[in-house]
Amino acid sequence: MHYYLAPLEGITTRIYRKAYHDCFTPMDKYFTPFLSPHSKKGFSAKELAEILPENNQGMRLVPQILTNRAEDFLKTEEKLACYGYEEVNLNLGCPSKTVVSKGRGSGFLADPEGLERFLYELFSRTKMRISVKTRIGRDDPEEFHRLLMIFHQYPLEELIIHPRVQKDFYQNKPNLEVFDEAVRAGGCPLCYNGDLCTREDVSEIEKRFPTVTACMIGRGIIGNPGLMGEIKGQEVADKEQIRRFHDRLYEDYRSLGMGDKNVLFKMKEIWCYLGQSFPGCEKQLKRIKKAEKADRYEEAVNAIFT
Repeated sequence: MHYYLAPLEGITTRIYRKAYHDCFTPMDKYFTPFLSPHSKKGFSAKELAEILPENNQGMRLVPQILTNRAEDFLKTEEKLACYGYEEVNLNLGCPSKTVVSKGRGSGFLADPEGLERFLYELFSRTKMRISVKTRIGRDDPEEFHRLLMIFHQYPLEELIIHPRVQKDFYQNKPNLEVFDEAVRAGGCPLCYNGDLCTREDVSEIEKRFPTVTACMIGRGIIGNPGLMGEIKGQEVADKEQIRRFHDRLYEDYRSLGMGDKNVLFKMKEIWCYLGQSFPGCEKQLKRIKKAEKADRYEEAVNAIFT
């Protein structure tokens, strides 16, 4: 079984990926938060910082692309090839309403004919390996049977399935019966994604679907960065290890010169998940959330770890 870190917009940045990779049990593969094609000849400074090989040393990184236009995908793929990438990932899973309203992400799943034309053009011209991260439909799980037939027409590097529909967002339980349909259908390698928050969650998926080759974990890792170690049979991460990771993140963000306000915004996003590793610290977590200055934030963090 291989394990991947799921891309979370605004959270699993290059700063987060590198700090995690250095401080905890590394993942087998990492994915960038999605790149949206644009008219610029090259990447923006922010995008370039995310994909530069020197900013991602020692890890296997796959850039993710969000679009419903084949030409835009192929142009972005071509730019990425200049930096040595040989695999890219198509985002068909983002449930954000602003993305879905434009027919992208999981919104593209509501147009199977358009999706089929899109994939046909990609695989007619691509020079890279392409994996797909998808949900099982926009409105109804019944949509997935048709989508699966479309996916099976093309030589996907991997199909990463989050077994929820778009309108579920992250509510309700993942539909394991529909995921099982994909497993029984065979075809390209499959990766399971969705609600893997504990070692037991991962173990249950591995036992139920022994032919599945990978699991992608997102919120579970952000909430408990020691989870990968637990899955590999290591001890639960202690406060000192999490503190080293936190301090590395905090200082690396500060070194970018982005200002305390933006640094605190980044750290508070992470604490929305990481706070679950500190039961009984609700008062201190509330102080972190309210902190508007670096010194107040640092005081609240010190209270958490002591």
